[in-house]
Amino acid sequence: MAQVRKTTDPSAPYRLSPAQRRYMAVKRVLDVCLAALGLALLALPMAAAAAAVKLSDPDEPVLFRQTRVGRNGRDFTLYKFRSMSRDGRVTGIGRFLRAASVDELPQLVQVLTGTLSLIGPRPLIPEEEPIHTLRRAAGVYVLRPGLTGLAQISGRDRVDALRKAALDREYLLHLGFAQDWHIFWITIGKVLRREDVEEK
Repeated sequence: MAQVRKTTDPSAPYRLSPAQRRYMAVKRVLDVCLAALGLALLALPMAAAAAAVKLSDPDEPVLFRQTRVGRNGRDFTLYKFRSMSRDGRVTGIGRFLRAASVDELPQLVQVLTGTLSLIGPRPLIPEEEPIHTLRRAAGVYVLRPGLTGLAQISGRDRVDALRKAALDREYLLHLGFAQDWHIFWITIGKVLRREDVEEK
């Protein structure tokens, strides 16, 4: 595990240690390999999900697009399988896709392209400015955002915004393989059990 940086000021900007910078390079290789494997294994379920979304509303797009804030504070477009109708209600198939986290699978392609990482702070919409301020102060935007992260295994939709920001900083302070491996397997378990999901 990479060396933990000691700090007494929770708002102080963060600089990656040499060990953490080396881990970031390894992390990118792991992202590419695991995302490619995931896409190969999940190609049929993703095709089935896309077909179900299209059949549920043929006039609407299969993918939902939303602007999020990514690495270095730059905006990017996040993709999901569409789970809501035009009037903003969650569809029947969308409820299942969300509960099983299948709606997030298109983001595996974004892991391959380098926009996302498998593990990291979940990307926020630009309008969540109070949390962006906390993240910028903590140096969190040195990292690629992730499909899952410490906040997601610590409560997911049940964790409030301020707690999420604190968990994002904790993830950064302990950045390393051991933590990512732990988050990866806890996430798999929570997805299979459909834990900590709230319908909105």
